Formats: sequence, C-alpha cells, structure tokens
Amino acid sequence: MSPPRGTSPFEDEQDASPALLEGVRAAALPLSGRSEDLEPLLESIGDARFVLLGEATHGTHEFYQARAALTRRLVSEHGFTAVAVEADWPDALRVNAFVHGEGNDRNAASALGNFQRFPKWMWRNRDVEELVTWLRAHNASVGPEFRAGFYGLDLYSLHASMREVVAYLETVDPAAAQRARERYSCFDHFGYEPQAYGAATTYAHAETCEAAVQAQLMELQRRAPLNTRDEDARFFAEQNAQLAADAEGYYRAMYAGRHEGWNLRDTHMANAADALLKHLSRKGRKARMVIWAHNSHLGDARATQMGDQGELNLGQLLRERHGDATYNVGFTTYTGVVIAAHEWDEPGLRRRIQPAMAGSYEHLFHEVGLPSFLLRMEDLGEAAGGLHERRLERAIGVVYAPRTERWSHYFHADLPAQFDAVLHYDETRALRPLDADSGHEEEDAPDTYPFGL
Repeated sequence: MSPPRGTSPFEDEQDASPALLEGVRAAALPLSGRSEDLEPLLESIGDARFVLLGEATHGTHEFYQARAALTRRLVSEHGFTAVAVEADWPDALRVNAFVHGEGNDRNAASALGNFQRFPKWMWRNRDVEELVTWLRAHNASVGPEFRAGFYGLDLYSLHASMREVVAYLETVDPAAAQRARERYSCFDHFGYEPQAYGAATTYAHAETCEAAVQAQLMELQRRAPLNTRDEDARFFAEQNAQLAADAEGYYRAMYAGRHEGWNLRDTHMANAADALLKHLSRKGRKARMVIWAHNSHLGDARATQMGDQGELNLGQLLRERHGDATYNVGFTTYTGVVIAAHEWDEPGLRRRIQPAMAGSYEHLFHEVGLPSFLLRMEDLGEAAGGLHERRLERAIGVVYAPRTERWSHYFHADLPAQFDAVLHYDETRALRPLDADSGHEEEDAPDTYPFGL
C-alpha cells in the first residue's frame, strides 16, 4: 500500500525565498468548495485520456472528497468511462457489477464487501460509498456507451484471481477449468500467505510456480470469446490470469532486491490500465480513464529521489507511453488528522499528522496562507524555476511513523516535474470508515521528537 521510502536525514533544508513564496501565492487559485473551483483544472485536462488523481496519505477525507467531485464531473460531462483504483482486480469487479446494475448487492456498502484485507478503510469508507452510489445512479440514467465502470489495477490478489480464472472456465469449458486447477495447485502447499511462497522459492527451498501461471495465462489469451456477451467475462478472466502471473513474480521479487518488487507492481498497474483502456475502446469507442492511487505511484518517478535510486512508477510509465494524453494531479497537506495504522496489519486509527517540516513543499504551501488552493504548473511563470529546485515532499501510506517521520515519510522531489497540478489542503480531516474496527482515536499521543523527526 505505497510503503514510504526514506531519505538521508543529513541535508540542511532551507525555507523558501520571499520571491518564490510570492510567485506561488500569485499562481495559487483558492478553493471555496464550490463546483466552479474545478473549472480551471478541467480546462487544463482538456482531451487527456488518462487523468491521474493522487493522494499524500491513504486516509484523508479531503483528498477522497476532491477526487470524487472531479471524477463525477469527468464522467458526467466529459465522457470518462472508467474509474481505476489502487485496489485488487477481483475485489473491484464486484463494485463494477453493482454500478452497472448487476450482481446481488443492494447498496454500495455491500458491493464494497470484498475489501476485507488490510487496510479496509482505504476503500470501505463513506466517500467511496457515496461515489459508488452516484456511479450506479448515473449509469442507470444514460445509454450503455456513456456508462462508467469501477476497476482495480493492483496485484495483491494472487489466490482470489486464481479462483476467478477457474470459476470463469467452469462456465465455458470444464476441461480447461481442470487444467487451470492443476496448474494453480502448485501454490497449495504454501498456504494462503503469498509471502511464504516468495521466501521459499527465493531461498531455493521450493521450485517456483512461474511456468504454471505463465502456461495458464497463455492458454487463456489464446481463447477467443464465445460471443459478444462473453467478451467482458473473458477479458476479466484474462486480467485475473495476468494478475496471477505478475503476482507470482512480485512475491519472489520482494526478496530479490530493493526496487524489483516496486517496479514490477507499478509496471503491472500500467499494463492493466492500458489493457483496460484498449478493451473499453473496442468498437470505435474512445475510452477515457480516471486513476486513483497514492502520489508515490502517480507522480512521475523520474522527478524524485526514488527515480534516482532505480524506481519507476505508474505515472512515469503512462507519461512515457501516452505523453500529453496523461494529466497528473497531486495532493498535499500541511497537518491534520489521518486514518493510519502504527504497524502493518494493525487497526486504522485517527492520528494527528505533524506539521510539515521546514524546507518541504508542504511547508512552503502552508506559508502561502490559504486554507486550500489549486496550483497549475502552467501558471507559475517565473516562480517555476525556484519551485523546480528539489525540496522535501511527504508521503504517508497506511502506516504512519511520526517518531521517525524525516526518514520514514520524506523524500526529495521536483514537484512541477512530478505533477501537472497540485491541490493543497492545509489542515485535513480523517476518512470516515464504514467498519467499526477502523477510525478509533489514537489512545496515546505520539512522542513527536524535536524538529518533526
């Protein structure tokens, strides 16, 4: 879930010059909460086919709220046909069925029911529930060519995806389903923890299942749809088979080196986005897609310290493949409250975000003096040069570690090269989870250390 990467703690971070601050202040467009706030952003997006909407944390209400508002406008007014998110493919397909008026779920909260692994609050929250409810109503009011789907791009669902491949084949070719079962049975003696498979095969305690998942993927790719009605089901199954093949490699790559797993994961997400757009564009339809993911996935990695160290990401790959057809929006906050865990697989708690460190983009935006604003990089003028000088940028995933924040959550970046625009919210609120086991107040205030460390 977009784990933060650290940076060296030894550089001296400098505050912004008065000239730079004034340049940013002059370019900033205040946000009032009205629909008109989005007009300049929609104007800049223009004909882009991929609109990437980031977030600086996985637990901030304002980020989800703004992304949902922009998504509704893009779908209803600009013909966008897909909302693709940093979530697993089979889990999101249940939501996709619901927004198309299919399946057995009677409401959005139920349709989000497959999102049960950590961190549930990332998709099982009120803002997503409201967007999914709106998508269903929108789709019910327009023709098929104007309906929008909900899809997942991530690759953590190894076992669920294998089950979905078998389930599809059972409906069209029971003999092929049996072949799939036999191939996927390679994973059986590792249990349901893919990390166990990765560790065992990396350290030569067991043979890999690479040949098995690749063989299953190739067989499914050769299978033509039975009819027009089968096109979606076959494509969905093929994507699950592709996910299983990529996930097999990902869980081995986790133990192979620092960047291999990250790069494989983001390459999978970029390939999934491209495959989905191609599928939705068949029969002459020009599909357009909104993508929701963390800033660390969507901000062009080439403009960051992580890119210097060998990481690529989804935003970089889509820019390289599609150029100006990609429009990239980042989100930042100075302080507030977030839903985040202390450790992986622990409950999500309402936790106070420390004020951003001096020398960071977030601190500079706080000094602008507006509660929230839109900054389009095209509006910066002479200030662009100063803002291009690399500064600290904060990334909080599903785990927040304020005691080691400088090392755990900051990296250097050239923000105008990362994003085409940024939405800044100076003080933010936590998401509203759907589940009772998320969103409790943190019991003990964290020891914040001096200087935000």
